Amino acid sequence: MPLDDELPIRPVGGPWQRFHGAGFGSVYFGRKKKYRFDDPNGEYGVLYAGADEYGAFVETFLRNPELRLVDRTEIRARRLAELEIARRMRLVDLTGPGLQQAGIDPERVTGDYSLSQPLSREIYEHPATPDGILYRVKYDPSRIGVALFERRRTKNAVVPEDRGCLLDPHNDQLLADLLQEYHKYI
Repeated sequence: MPLDDELPIRPVGGPWQRFHGAGFGSVYFGRKKKYRFDDPNGEYGVLYAGADEYGAFVETFLRNPELRLVDRTEIRARRLAELEIARRMRLVDLTGPGLQQAGIDPERVTGDYSLSQPLSREIYEHPATPDGILYRVKYDPSRIGVALFERRRTKNAVVPEDRGCLLDPHNDQLLADLLQEYHKYI
């Protein structure tokens, strides 16, 4: 089903939180066709972030709710970055009423990637040229995720600040809070 002409676009500012590979930059627009809103053709990249540390943590480390243990090696392999946004991004809001407003079945957002990736492409190609998608995090729907499209205007507006690894001493309280919130251990 095609998207409605008028998308539920909302201007959204930062900061956003993002975990990224320790050996890589924090501003990365992936084209691997591997994640929820990646372009199925690999022609444009997508940067993923959380509206807060909790959303970013769930999206990165808690992809299997049955597991109680978070692998220390996985945590060590990632760094947390705060992404300041130089201008408000125009994001298609799929966090609530926007699904109805755009005529989108929620299964296309949280279901199989064979549904969400073509949706991403439809939104990217829409005449309104939104900067990305605002969505509910699948494994904690109380949290908000951001999928930012690779466009010249978006890439130039993201300013990262390194917050270190969750295992760094200055992040002890944050790590404890994250683990407690989700009843996880390392």
